[in-house]
Parts: sequence; structure tokens; C-alpha cells
Amino acid sequence: MPNLVLFLELAAIAILFAGLPLLYLWTRPGYNFFQKLNWVLVFMTFDLIVFGAFTRLTDSGLGCPDWPGCYGASNPLRAITEIQQAESALPTGPVTVMKAWIEMIHRYLAMIVGALILVQVALAWSKVKSLGKGPFLGSLGLLILVCLQGAFGAWTVTLKLQPIIVTLHLMLALVLFAGLTAYAQQEWEPKIAAVRTLKVRPLSSAWLLIAFIVLTIQIFLGAWVSTNYAVLACPDFPTCLGAAWPETNWTEGFALWRELGLNAQGKFISPVALQTIHWVHRVFAMMVLLIFSILGWRTLQLSTQATPGLRRFARLLFSLLALQILTGISNVIFQWPLVAALLHTAGSAALVFCLVRMSHWASWKSL
Repeated sequence: MPNLVLFLELAAIAILFAGLPLLYLWTRPGYNFFQKLNWVLVFMTFDLIVFGAFTRLTDSGLGCPDWPGCYGASNPLRAITEIQQAESALPTGPVTVMKAWIEMIHRYLAMIVGALILVQVALAWSKVKSLGKGPFLGSLGLLILVCLQGAFGAWTVTLKLQPIIVTLHLMLALVLFAGLTAYAQQEWEPKIAAVRTLKVRPLSSAWLLIAFIVLTIQIFLGAWVSTNYAVLACPDFPTCLGAAWPETNWTEGFALWRELGLNAQGKFISPVALQTIHWVHRVFAMMVLLIFSILGWRTLQLSTQATPGLRRFARLLFSLLALQILTGISNVIFQWPLVAALLHTAGSAALVFCLVRMSHWASWKSL
């Protein structure tokens, strides 16, 4: 029974706060409610990803050591006694009042996104006759994905920040973000479809796919660096501990199933393994820079007056690349400052958004 009460309280919080953007959209005359809701979901999921990074970077992932509540309560205020006792026993530990609030706000944001996707599913179902089954099946897939993401959120807590679980939690969040962006940019409404004109699609889908693949690998490597706290394993730049190619231990560094801070044998992970993790991410960044520079340049060359949006996204792509380079170097030189680390994560998500939006102009027939 207490668990049922907890779930009901959390559901009430999600419904209450999800109602705010819905009320705003409902009161805006001339807005296409369904399409605008889809873009609100994109915005909310981007915020969720950035706040998830903030939760991780402030070591707040275990601010509430149980799930889905905080010491069995729906908010830290009702668990203040347990939180203060844990903080008094270990002041520098994972549980403090501030960390508990950060962790629960992250969960609230996730629940709001889930509630809004439920509304999206219901609206898509109501439009099956006019739009067909495509929007409904797409939103249903997004609902399944957000449920899976919630499961990884729970495992993040119950498995005590195990690196592979936290990394996959971020990767799934980005997959959800990409899926929501692709869904939102579809022209579902029949009114729009009726006046749809032939679009110029000069961008090569092959190059876009290559960019997606290298970005996915790089984001995984970056998440692996962050979840293993290997950012400062190479404290200098551009070398690592003064070496152009430092000592490496690939087997230990990339043993995926292990506890935080330990290797596969249950012993403390070695500094060499951590610097391997860091170095691989830094080296692969050069591959990302090469591929994205080629994609951006080709996009600028192919964009015309008929595709002004494509040119804007090409420029955005170059701007985000510059941001990633600057924040990546800043994380090393300035010893992992919070602002730079957050911007680095936000830049990664923005690159995903940029590629998905650019796919609107892509075709396999383009060279």
C-alpha cells in the first residue's frame, strides 16, 4: 500500500507540471496543438539531458539512494530526517539535502516527459482516421523508449552508478531525443500535407549516416570518460602526461561490466586504464572533426536559395563543433569546470538535433 501511495503522489506531480505546457499550448490561438506539443517534447527532453548531466557532474546520482522516491517519499521534504541523518554520518557522501533535490528534480523532469508522451500517444490515436496509423505507431514507439529509459534510470540507482548503465542511460536519452526530433519535423497534419510542394534534397544520406555513426561512437566514449571520472586522467593538453601516445591498458579500461571505480576483477581501476579511456575519446575527436567538417563544407556548397534552412543548419554545425572543441579543451586545462562540462554535454545533444534536422534535406539519390 505505501508503494501505491508513492506512485500516485509521483503521478500527481507529473500530471500537475505536465499540465503547464499543455495549458500554454491550449490557450495559444492559431497554434497546431499536436505539432507544437511534439516540439515542446523535443525542448523538454533536451532540458532533461542537460539536467541529467548536471545531476551526474554534481555527484547527485545517489542523492536519493532508492527509486522511484526518496527514502520512500515523493519529495525530499518528507524524507528530510533520513537525508540529514545520512549527511551527518557522511558529510562528503552521496546523500545531502541539495543532492537529494537535484536527483528528484531530474526524476520529476523525466516523469513530465513521460506524461507528455502519453498525451502525444492519445492525440495520435484520436487522429488515426485523418492521419493514418503512422503517427500513432511512431508515438507508441517513443512511449516504449521512454519506459526503457526509465528502467535504466532505476538501474542507475540500484546498481550504484555502474558505468555501463549510466552510459547507456545517456545514450538512450539521446536516442529518445533524436526520435522525438524526427517525429516533430514530420508534416503529419493533412492541411499541411495538402499544400506540400516538392522539396529539394541535395544532401547525401550516406554522408549523414557516416556522421551519425561517428557521433554515436564519440558520445559513447565521452560518456564512458565521464561515468568513469577519467576526465582528469590526462591533465595536460595536447599531450597526455607529457606523452604523445601514453601508456594504455585497453582490456581494463574497456571492460564494460564492472562497478564504479573497480576493474573486472573487483580491484581498484588503475590510472593507466583511466588515461586509456580519456585518450581514446580525445583521439577519436579528430575523426569526428574531420567527418563533420567535410559534411558541413559539402552542405554549404550544396545549399541554395531553395534550401535556406539547410545553410543555417550547416552554420550551426560548425558553431557546435567549435563549442565542443573549446569546452573539451577547457575540461582538461581548467580541471573539469561545471559550466564547460555542461556545455560539452549540451553541445553533443545539439549535434544530434542538428543532424536529425539536416536529414530533412537528405536523399540516397544525392551524391
